[in-house]
Amino acid sequence: MRLVTPGDSAPASVNKYLLPHETQVITVRRHPAVLMLPVGLVLGGLIVAGVLTNVSTPESNGVINGVWWAWLLLLAWFVWRVAEWSVDYFVITNQRMLLTTGLITRKVAMMPLAKVTDMSFRRSIAGRMLGYGEFVLESAGQDQALHTVDYLPYPEQLYLEVCEMIFPNKNPSDD
Repeated sequence: MRLVTPGDSAPASVNKYLLPHETQVITVRRHPAVLMLPVGLVLGGLIVAGVLTNVSTPESNGVINGVWWAWLLLLAWFVWRVAEWSVDYFVITNQRMLLTTGLITRKVAMMPLAKVTDMSFRRSIAGRMLGYGEFVLESAGQDQALHTVDYLPYPEQLYLEVCEMIFPNKNPSDD
């Protein structure tokens, strides 16, 4: 998790969506576990292509070439997913939450902190083992663009920090 210090700025891909009067508080990239399925498919495809190449006959060279081309397409898809992951951010400012996604077609989902009426997080068994969770945001009877944010790292710490911003301590301090 990247807590933003004063004078620090968001990544360029996010900074353009911040308002001039907003103070950025937290910026996190989704947990790398979001890439588990693509990694598994690429490695599985490589194993299948390698095994088929080893058991092939000279007559099946065309099929083997097709298998390797298919694996190269799978590898290109994997590179695309990694590139998308590298520009996706969950940003919390002093006024709102933003989720920026997409490499070519940019999507920015936003919810003002003042509109959040309930927030919870979920952690699957895999999430507990690997260190990620999912936030579920609710707003007063409205369907919001930002409802769930999955694969967030450090979910407990992030949850507490966001709850503190949404529900600040209203008690006057004893000076």
